[in-house]
Amino acid sequence: MAIAETLDLLMFAVACIFLMAGFPVAFTLAGVALIFAGIAYMLGVFDPSFFGALPSRIYGNAMTNTVLIAVPLFVFMGVMLEKSKVAEELLETMGQLFGRLPGGLGLSVTLVGALLAASTGIVGATVVTMGLLSLPTMLRRGYSPSLACGSICASGTLGQIIPPSIVLVILGDQISNAYSDAQRAIGNWSPDPVSVGDLFAGALIPGLMLVGLYMSYQLIVAIIKPETSPPVPRETSERHGDNFLLQVLHALVPPIVLIVSVLGSILTGIATPTEAAAVGAIGATLLAGMRVQELGMLKDANSRTVLSRLDTGGATPILAAALSLVFLLVLIGSFDLRISRNEIPAMDQMAIYAAYLLCAVLVWGILVSLDRVFRTTILKPIMISTMEISSMVFVILIGASVFSLVFRGLGGDEMVHEFLTSMPGGTTGALIVVMLVMFVLGFFLDFIEITFVVVPIVAPVLLQSDISPVWLGVMMAMNLQTSFLTPPFGFALFYLRGVAPKEVTTMQIYKGVLPFVLIQLLALLLLAFFPELATWLPSVVFN
Repeated sequence: MAIAETLDLLMFAVACIFLMAGFPVAFTLAGVALIFAGIAYMLGVFDPSFFGALPSRIYGNAMTNTVLIAVPLFVFMGVMLEKSKVAEELLETMGQLFGRLPGGLGLSVTLVGALLAASTGIVGATVVTMGLLSLPTMLRRGYSPSLACGSICASGTLGQIIPPSIVLVILGDQISNAYSDAQRAIGNWSPDPVSVGDLFAGALIPGLMLVGLYMSYQLIVAIIKPETSPPVPRETSERHGDNFLLQVLHALVPPIVLIVSVLGSILTGIATPTEAAAVGAIGATLLAGMRVQELGMLKDANSRTVLSRLDTGGATPILAAALSLVFLLVLIGSFDLRISRNEIPAMDQMAIYAAYLLCAVLVWGILVSLDRVFRTTILKPIMISTMEISSMVFVILIGASVFSLVFRGLGGDEMVHEFLTSMPGGTTGALIVVMLVMFVLGFFLDFIEITFVVVPIVAPVLLQSDISPVWLGVMMAMNLQTSFLTPPFGFALFYLRGVAPKEVTTMQIYKGVLPFVLIQLLALLLLAFFPELATWLPSVVFN
């Protein structure tokens, strides 16, 4: 084996060792790469001119990448909904709705996990919230600790596969670049573009399929072993009837409207994923403004509600702004609202005037909501969390760019290409190896490291074959989802361990997630044998 190839393998192994030891991801990737670049330069097998491409990579892949702007917007949307207690209301209401069924609390946790996945997409917030609210109730009602913990952890990870998902945003950007490189390598200089919207549409059916598999497993367990997930007896009649129906609608309608606005604007072509992320951030802000008012979080020390000059104290500004947002989306999809035209038809001109008015109402509602959230003191932690998570993603991207440059400078891309193309079974064999490697790495590394380091290396090789980039991206996303559940470093396990009661042991959490990991692998196999699960909806929606 050549010296450069040996250094490539050593660099990858050393980076994995330091990451498993707990060193910061971005600085580990960049630091290890620079050290090995220096060693390789002294041995005469690395050209330092490769680093000349680093500024353009950082500037082009991170600083001016419009796709990645969706990351902080989706993070803000998720943290805003979590801090404004929307998730709590969902959990309580769905628990009352399904609790009387066998395994009903487990089913309600899965459904709420799916709804939160489609509205927040943040695993940590979802697992912690459901762990604090649902786990004590499930244990008190006689649920098996392992089944309860497994249901909460698995449901919390649905945010990684059900769009809008930060994983899909990052993975979509990487797959798009890899597909362009692969097509240029085989002589296709004008390939069809692959967007994050394609991955959102492609992941929707597999994500819902995974929800169905989770619920099927919980129902089967409830039937076979009813003592592990007993139904909840009806406690009070007040929880049923007209009041309860209104409570269910109050908990479900706002998140569902938000989900439809975000995903619907993408799937109908009205907005790009980045623009839809902005819609989601605005919608979450309006919803938070309404919730803090309803929960009485705006009262001063004397229990008096303090209002600003903009705020009428009711739901009018929020509802008006929400309706304005919906009508704006309709106008954007129905009329040409560009004002920099020589001739504007009368209907378009009227639509433009209407859009101005709707924007004014929307701004009013946003200002009122922000004022309310600010006065409840939750806006500062929301902004801090958004900044921390977004900064982490972009700093890791920069570190991964350094690592990728050194890896390619040492001939690593050629080595990977030769290895995968020489696998028995051709493309199928290479795909199995890549999926297996990503699954094993998920035991030790986070999805962000795997996405930024592994995907740019292996995806261009796989995409030179006749396989769908959308299908490959969804396969990788579902594979990466398991990294949150696999011991010893599954983040969902850590999140739940931090909020679970002391009587729940770590081994019970590990035992509980094992069936759900197997279910995810089953879903991955179904997706592998039936690629249409990922490719059909994008082909219909985006033609």
